[in-house]
Formats: sequence, C-alpha cells, structure tokens
Amino acid sequence: MRLLKVATCNLNQWAMDFDCNLKNIKESITQAKQAGAVIRLGPELEITGYGCEDHFLELDTINHGWECLKEILVGDWTDGILCSIGMPVIKGSERYNCQVLCFNRKIIMIRPKMWLANDGNYRELRWFTAWKHKDQLVDFQLPSEIAEAISQKSVHFGYGYVQFLDTAVAAEVCEELFTPIPPHAELALNGVEVFMNASGSHHQLRKLDVRLRAFIGATHTCGGVYMYSNHQGCDGGRLYYDGCSCVVVNGEVVAQGSQFSLRDSEVVLAQVDLDAVASLRGSISSFQEQASYKNTVSSVLVPYKLCQPFSMQMSLSSPLKINYHSPEEEIAFGPGCWLWDYLRRSGASGFLLPLSGGADSSSVAAIVGCMCQLVVKEIDNGDEQVKADAIRIGNYTDGQFPTDSKEFAKRIFYTVFMGSENSSEDTKKRAKELADEIGSWHLDVSIDGVVSALLSLFQTLTGKRPRYKVDGGSNIENLGLQNIQARIRMVLAFMLASLLPWVHSKPGFYLVLGSSNVDEGLRGYLTKYDCSSADINPIGSISKQDLRAFLRWAAIHLGYSSLAEIEAAPPTAELEPIRSNYSQLDEVDMGMTYEELSVYGRLRKIFRCGPVSMFKNLCYRWGSRLSPLEVADKVKHFFKYYSINRHKMTVLTPSYHAESYSPEDNRFDLRQFLYNARWPYQFRKMDELVKELDGNEVALGETRDEDKSRVNGVGMGIVAAGSGDPKSGL
Repeated sequence: MRLLKVATCNLNQWAMDFDCNLKNIKESITQAKQAGAVIRLGPELEITGYGCEDHFLELDTINHGWECLKEILVGDWTDGILCSIGMPVIKGSERYNCQVLCFNRKIIMIRPKMWLANDGNYRELRWFTAWKHKDQLVDFQLPSEIAEAISQKSVHFGYGYVQFLDTAVAAEVCEELFTPIPPHAELALNGVEVFMNASGSHHQLRKLDVRLRAFIGATHTCGGVYMYSNHQGCDGGRLYYDGCSCVVVNGEVVAQGSQFSLRDSEVVLAQVDLDAVASLRGSISSFQEQASYKNTVSSVLVPYKLCQPFSMQMSLSSPLKINYHSPEEEIAFGPGCWLWDYLRRSGASGFLLPLSGGADSSSVAAIVGCMCQLVVKEIDNGDEQVKADAIRIGNYTDGQFPTDSKEFAKRIFYTVFMGSENSSEDTKKRAKELADEIGSWHLDVSIDGVVSALLSLFQTLTGKRPRYKVDGGSNIENLGLQNIQARIRMVLAFMLASLLPWVHSKPGFYLVLGSSNVDEGLRGYLTKYDCSSADINPIGSISKQDLRAFLRWAAIHLGYSSLAEIEAAPPTAELEPIRSNYSQLDEVDMGMTYEELSVYGRLRKIFRCGPVSMFKNLCYRWGSRLSPLEVADKVKHFFKYYSINRHKMTVLTPSYHAESYSPEDNRFDLRQFLYNARWPYQFRKMDELVKELDGNEVALGETRDEDKSRVNGVGMGIVAAGSGDPKSGL
C-alpha cells in the first residue's frame, strides 16, 4: 500500500487584503502539517483574493503576491509538504492566473491556467491570458528578490505535472475541469494519480450537485485522487464563495468540507491508498489501451517520496454520504454568512431594515436572524475570530460576548415599520411579531405627515393636488402618489441608519438592507430609489417562489412562527387606499403571476430567448390551456414592461448572487437599458406566427369535424360553426 495524507481547504479570503489572506494561508498550512498531510491545496488566487478584478491590472497587486509568497518560502511552512498556492504571475508581457507548487522552501513548478472562466459573473480574459503551449514547459526567471531569498534563479513554467519517486501530482485549475476535453484525462493516461483543483466557485441555488458530479466523473472512469479547494465567504463583492472543499477517490467522495461557514480557515483531510488507483486503472481495458499511445505530457522530477507504507496506525478515509443543503437552507445560510462577512469587514455597527410585514422584507429579517444564530453557535464552538468580531460589532464590554441570538440581534439589527394611511393593521402586527421573535430593535413610524407636507408643497407650486385612482384620479396621479411613499421610506431609512447609532451612543453606522426579489427586478415592479434601494440586498436574485418556500421552512427550523402567516398572505405593496371593493395586489398590478415571471426570467437569461423564441417555447409549455394569441399577449406584456423598466437595473442595490436568471446589470446580465419598448420587428413576427398557427388550427378543426360528420352521417355544412375555438389543442 502507498498511503498518502492530503489536505484541502476552504479559505475566507478578502480581495486586496494581503495580511488577512496570508494569515489564513499560513493557518491552513499549519493545520495540514500538524495533521500529517504531505500535500496542501489552497483555492485559486488565494494570495490576492479572487475578486480583485481590475486590481489585477496593477503591478502592485502582482508584486505584493510575490512578497507574500516569499514570506511563506523563507519560513518552514513548506518543509516536508507540497503546497499549491494561487496567485497572479507576469511572464514577459502577459499576466497569468497561476498555481505555484512549492516544496521544501523551493518553487517546483508554476502552472498557468489554460482555460479561463469568461461568462456569467466571470471576466478572467479581461485580466489574464490563457496558457496555450500545451506541449512544453518553459524556463521562468524568478523575480530577483525571490531568487535571492530562496537561492533559486528559475523554475519550470507551463502545462505539466510533478513526478515524485512514488507518485505523480498535477494541477487542474477550476474552469479546466468543465471544458469539453479537460486536462485530467490526458494527465491520468500519463500516470498522474493526484489531481489538485484550486477554484473560485460561487454559490448559486441548486448548483453544488453540478460541481460534485464533475469531480466524481473525473475519477470514475480513469481513477485517481481528486482534491478540490475553494474560497468561502464574501471577498468584497456580490458573490458568496461556498467552500465545500472535498477529496474524491475513484469516483467516491471520502472527505467534504462545509458549504456555509463563518470560519476563516477550514482544513479538510483525507487518508488515501494510491494502490487503489493503480488497481482500478489496471482493471479497465480501454484505459490501458489509450495509455499505451498517449500524448506525452512534460514533467518535473522531484527525488522525494510522499507516501507511507502500510501501517495499522493510519486508517483510510471511507466513502461518505454527500451533504446537500435544501434550497431553503441555502437561502438561510448563504446570504446569512455573506451578510456577516459584509458587516464585519465594512466597519458598520449593524443593519437597518424597513420591515413591511410582507414576504420579501420578512425573508431578509429571517436571514439576519439566522446570521445571529450562526454567530452564537460558532462562538459556542470556540471560534475566537467570530467572537472578537461579535464583541466589536455588538459593542460588548467587561468581557461579555453574545450567548443568545435574540440578545445579539437587539444590539445589531434594527427594523422599522413605516406605515401610512394605506397600510393595514395586519401587516403592522405581523412586522411587530416577527421583530419580537428575532429580537431586533423595532420602531413603528407613520409617514403620513411627510407625505402630506410634500403634497402641500406640490399643490403650492402647481395649484393641483393628485388623487388615487380609486378616488377618481388618473393613472399618472395614482403612480405618483405611490412613488412618493416609497421614496420617503428610502430617505427615512438612510436617516435612521446614520443617526440611530448616535442616539444609542454606538460608534459607526448601520447598513440599510434592501428587500426586492429577482422577479420584481426583472419586471421592474419597484420604484426607482424606493425602500428597496439600500446598501446591500441579500435576496435580490432569489425568486418569489423560493422565498415563500423559505418562509415556510424558516417558520419551523429558525423558530420564527409568524413567518407562516406572512407567507400565507397575498403579496401587496399597500401603496393605494384600501376600500371595501378594492385591495391592491402585486400580481394584479403586474399583469402576471410570480410563477409566470420566473418562467420568463429563465427563458430570457438561461435559455437565451428573445421574444419570438420565448413565444415558441411557451406555445409548447402552455399550449394545452392557452391559445397562441393568448401566449403572444403574455410575452408582449412581459417584454414591454421589462424593456420600459430596464433602466432601474442600472441603479439596483448590490445583491447577493443566488440565481442564474438574475437581471443584475452591473456584472451578470449585460444588456442595454434603452429599448424600443414596442419591439416592432419581433412582435410583428409573433403576430405572423399566431396567424399561421390559428390558420392551421382552423384547418385541423375542419378536418376533424369532417371525419366526425362522416362517422355520424352529418353533412359538411355545419362544420364552420365550431372550427374557430381559440383554446383547442395544437
């Protein structure tokens, strides 16, 4: 047996904070060495942080990366352990995203990334060049300060693997695993047994299974030990990197780290038998045949043994059941951890949330409550960093620290119900009950006086006073009166966030939390600069349907029972007067249901459908209950309001990214914000298709009726009477 102990890790790095990042790297190496591991894998670009973006174009960023690597190499960190460390490297005039393989205070090899992530949230080709020379390792001259410090002038650079005396190890960096022809297949045929995948992969609802299936598939058909390391946390942007570092052996997961955690460093260990890899490969005839005429990959020889012989003191890691979180748990823990990182790193003293008693703002409140529960739990588990951050943010003194989530919430979470004459007593009551369950400092404010003052000012200026539609006003008046309320709430929220710490003799400021969901953003069903405009928004890319499922889950599992009643209430903005014969409802206002919005969003973004393609797809999906004309009307209605309101996405509050059909304009969904909202060409093509489909339907109906008349002995003269039913099936 060739026994090998390996360590991979989740690291909570912070873009451009080199002290923080170096501390976490050293801590992970220390833990790995103390556990007896001989390979330590860290996440992609771990020295700088993955989310540096245009900071990668600054020479300072590159230089600081080398300075940090030098500090690691001159110490004893790499003694007896192969460390794969991620950082940017300039070679000649090109920047590369690299894994630097270090061992015994030397750099063994620098492996540049060959296939860059350049879609969705990722823009690696903006900052890096892909390494294109797969057939060679070239010589790289180390920076003079590094060369002098470690007495090494040059190192092999490029695509290849490291050949030890008893095994071969190679890197496969993040995106490379997901390419049509991934490197690990060719490397396996060359005898590589251990693959190290350094990654920067963000959380997205229901995405983890895709990632794990890729690791399992990579070693199921050709054997091997696959190590995966990922960032974990908010490193300065909209993404939450969701960890889940793991080790897979011959298609079986033998070690898995947490997906959501408040810890800065988590090391995942596995004890594996490399002879099991050799045995599997030897039993696969096709593997043997393909290995016999493989393309040779360059290697670097290191005359050192990594493996240990058979020993009863060393137990092997066994296959385990993969831990998957439900979507409801992902909504609780992902944004909850992201909020904690944002809070502790921003210098803020807490959060302030306009709490309406509706589903969206209540979801945000529940997520903050979950965050408080996670903080107290992690302190109970002995995490000193979480404890220190909580003491500072909560303004604890005399050795006190959080021991109860509700007490902690009272210190750092402020909710405010900003009611008007249009607000119901039910929503006011629900907001208060939820605030009490979570423990937030709750305020109840009426905005009617401010609204009245603004309307009086407007009347003084113009001589006119607008009325609601239910009171005989026009659509323009009705919309203007609703917008006034929404924008007053935004101004009031930011005023309270800046002044309440002063009122309570606390340092700092409060971050204002937004609470618009992804479907409302897509449709534009929100006022520009209303109370959904905030500092950050933890639910901005989560659908209404997922949020309602989360509320049902949270009512039970987070202990906030009032959420069940909130979830059951029909969604309403409560911006118009309530009358005996009228009550404002979101779905009526929008002219579409939240379920339909989710379908439109997925077709528009994930399946890349324009209006005509969406119409065709929905004819198949909805054809059993809607005519082509009705489908076309729905698609036109959606695209009309999507394009009219697209400009709102340019000022959308930065949101936690959780959904692949997010309309977020700044990074993810890059489209214009000035449209011809009539879509004349596309809508005309849809009208032609509707006419064609209706014509075919009439002809099909005539044929069917003719067949029936022959069977029943009825003449052709009555067929036309029933041939034009628009809801007949296609």
